[in-house]
Amino acid sequence: MSDLSKYRNIGIFAHVDAGKTTTTERILALTGKIHKIGEVHDGESTTDFMDQEAERGITIQSAATTCFWDDHRFNIIDTPGHVDFTVEVYRSLKVLDGGVGVFCASGGVEPQSETNWRYANESEVARVIYINKLDRIGGDFYRVCDQIKNILAATPLIMVLPIGIESDFVGVVDLLTREAWVWDDSGQPENYEIQPVPEDMKEKVEEYRAQLIETAVEQDDELMMAYLEGEEPSIEDIKKCIRKGTIAIDFFPTYCGSSFKNKGVQNVLNAVVDYLPSPTEVDPQPEVDPEGNETGEFAIVSVDKPLRALAFKIMDDKFGALTFTRIYSGILKKGDTVLNTFTGKTERIGRLVEMHADQRTELDQAQAGDIIALVGLKNTQTGHTLCDPKSPATLEPMVFPDPVISIAVAPIDKANAEKLGVAIGKMVAEDPSFYVETDEDSGETILKGMGELHLDIKVDILKRTHGVEVTVGAPQVAYRETITKTIEDSYTHKKQSGGSGQYGKIDYIIEPGEPNSGFEFESKVVGGNVPKEFWPAIKKGFQTSTAKGVLAEYPLLDIKVTLVDGAQHAVDSSAVAFEIAAKAGYRQSIPKAGPQILEPIMKLDVFTPEDHVGDVIGDLNRRRGMIQAQETTPTGVRIKAEAALSEMFGYIGDLRTMTSGRGQFSMEFAHYSPCPKNIADIVIKEAAERNAR
Repeated sequence: MSDLSKYRNIGIFAHVDAGKTTTTERILALTGKIHKIGEVHDGESTTDFMDQEAERGITIQSAATTCFWDDHRFNIIDTPGHVDFTVEVYRSLKVLDGGVGVFCASGGVEPQSETNWRYANESEVARVIYINKLDRIGGDFYRVCDQIKNILAATPLIMVLPIGIESDFVGVVDLLTREAWVWDDSGQPENYEIQPVPEDMKEKVEEYRAQLIETAVEQDDELMMAYLEGEEPSIEDIKKCIRKGTIAIDFFPTYCGSSFKNKGVQNVLNAVVDYLPSPTEVDPQPEVDPEGNETGEFAIVSVDKPLRALAFKIMDDKFGALTFTRIYSGILKKGDTVLNTFTGKTERIGRLVEMHADQRTELDQAQAGDIIALVGLKNTQTGHTLCDPKSPATLEPMVFPDPVISIAVAPIDKANAEKLGVAIGKMVAEDPSFYVETDEDSGETILKGMGELHLDIKVDILKRTHGVEVTVGAPQVAYRETITKTIEDSYTHKKQSGGSGQYGKIDYIIEPGEPNSGFEFESKVVGGNVPKEFWPAIKKGFQTSTAKGVLAEYPLLDIKVTLVDGAQHAVDSSAVAFEIAAKAGYRQSIPKAGPQILEPIMKLDVFTPEDHVGDVIGDLNRRRGMIQAQETTPTGVRIKAEAALSEMFGYIGDLRTMTSGRGQFSMEFAHYSPCPKNIADIVIKEAAERNAR
């Protein structure tokens, strides 16, 4: 059995273009996993193995790989930075014990860094920080540390200081050992020397070292008392304190370097070993009941406990479906039969493989702490728990965001129509943020996703990976509906047709709910006018009706229904009768409750060179954008704004035209907001035309 204390399950995450994939390549080269470094800008990196990733120079799906450093085993997941693929980051963080947050020394804390940091906080993942690209113009280690404090409200524990800036960046000073690591210009990571601290940095090194020790010893009362009395703790004791504080997420050891120039990556690898937790040092995963409530039991990380494993990603490749799985407890062997608690069915484990991006190594068994892939599972989806059939348990599942944009696709001929269904089935299994539905009236296939790029890549995968040619319609916005007034109403469902009839009378109040409250139901019926056993049927009748609003048939959000009274018939009343009464009551009352259309509002972060700020702001105002903040950076201006998704189609092309190709932007869903009347009228008219066809 492997020693679990030597395991590190880590993810590398950051804003798009901060250098995650390049950093992963350097780690793989340093650990001897690869011998030729592939560059992202050449489309040759190991973990970006999809054609679409190589062409666009971005990571689209998280890739897993395993390597060894200082006799420790690293299971590494390289995650995407683009906001349309945040679901990949979210589900990777769910199964990791630690992470490396990569920040660009000139870009600083960018919008996707904030989102990923928030996800990591929610998942309670310990992290070290690596400030990359210090050789870039405008690279400033100290400014990024300040941004981490101010924007992320995090405490960076500065472990190294850079020697030189921009093109003069040559290495780092390790504050703990007071040693300078200086690399030569060969670009080889192993070509460095340990030197004394440069004379002009000695004062700064002592100042930052004192801050480091003061923060670290707060983790141990005895050491702190000794330190306050003038006794400096040993390096080993300081490291123990840093490890304790890092695992408790009190602070984040912070390093810097240039991955592209191979400077500073070793220090980060040493930090992963020294400060990030092993699988046994993180809080165990809670087990839940079928309703998703915690049972009070936990999947303790141990090979001696019953099997508990979480499928966190499905990937289809040329050899069949791969189910990426994190084993939390127990041992999994080839040929074992496991229970999927979501489906209630058992599956036989045919093959176990250890992944290295798109390469694989066959295994006979895997144990608690491992991240592996299972080949050929038939009914397992993302978020399902695999466990020992003799000791069933369900791990906390994953929750994925709803899509905000859709497009209609149609196969160009009958041969493609047959292939489309199979291809889409595989793609939906791979990506839980990608939804597909068929429009019953028009017969069109509707693809729904997180943004234009997300759907653009899905269409590209359909074409190239699955060989399906489709025509693509214009993007559609996922509108919603809500109500603005409180209405008190009554409905009686009465049907007599010989034999037993149907009867159900309900008196109810429908009112607007709190934002993001969804659907709420309450019964204030006293006495037996509407017996308790019929309340769930009434709730179901109203709740299923909210799938279609009355204005344009978009789902209805944030509504509260209170049942206040009613009547029943001793013979003719039934759950079905009351459910029908609720559905008819919904259709009767919602038009009177001031229904309105809601549109998705997106959070924008636009970067532009200073010369074009006026043009960009003017254009955002024309798109109904609300400017919220402007921040000057060494290389330009970042504008934070909110705008309606419907106004943002094709924005990247317009932004590049305005800024001579130098502008960038990212956007993510913020909230739903009432639509202006002129836009709502168009949405309602288009819906009426669709329904008339």
